[in-house]
Amino acid sequence: MNSAYKIISLAAAALFALASCKKEKNEPVFDDKNLAPLSIEFDNIVGGQNLYLNSGSYTNAAGETFSVSLLQYFISNIKVQKADGTEYVVPQDSSYFLIKEGDEDFSEALVNVPEGDYTRLTFTVGVDSLRSTMDVSKRTGVLDPSGGMADGMYWGWNSGYIFFKMEGLSDAAPVDGSGQHKFRYHIGGFGGYNAPTINNIKTVTLDLTERGIAKARKDRKANIHLMVDIGKVLSGSTTVSIAAHPEVMFSDYSVNIANNYAGMFRHDHTEN
Repeated sequence: MNSAYKIISLAAAALFALASCKKEKNEPVFDDKNLAPLSIEFDNIVGGQNLYLNSGSYTNAAGETFSVSLLQYFISNIKVQKADGTEYVVPQDSSYFLIKEGDEDFSEALVNVPEGDYTRLTFTVGVDSLRSTMDVSKRTGVLDPSGGMADGMYWGWNSGYIFFKMEGLSDAAPVDGSGQHKFRYHIGGFGGYNAPTINNIKTVTLDLTERGIAKARKDRKANIHLMVDIGKVLSGSTTVSIAAHPEVMFSDYSVNIANNYAGMFRHDHTEN
């Protein structure tokens, strides 16, 4: 009996050790004191052309010409992954960025990640529901509803963020109160409050292997350069006609535009 008990005990210990090893292997521990700078640059274009506010003229898939006077969107919840599947999630408090066309100070997301070679990038377009409903003291910086940095990206009446905002002029749009042919797309919605069926939060994952993995090192900043084709906002899975939809905000049709802008990001190159 004593020998049998010893055999069973040894077997149980071995199984426990094996399980512990597997857990440690699947849950990597990162040294948060040994971090390297990583930037994600957002270069806004329309098709093969650079985007120029107020001066460029572009044509959408519906054959309508338009210009853009304002373009802003939120990027959040950034994470990177190595070839072996090891993933690092940037701490959420350091993972909210507002990208604003025409302002160099708001053209990139700068985070810190452990040193390593990263082959995949994932981020959210928008602001997640958890953060959106937190106490305002937890929503600082670009998320401060009362601060200047949010810059009109918050609906006070609906207590929610505008994830993506694009405005411009097009002869296809009707004349508004200012006497201009103006279109406006203010897209938000996270599945809460007034319209629980609308959820326009989009997750984007990009493979970096073809055009350069990100080699994060403490002594230099790696930069993942993305091209953001806003033409796809009007011509993705849904062809959006400015004439038919000159103004889209908190409505069911906003889902079509959100589905479109989820596909506007492309990895162009990485600078290490």
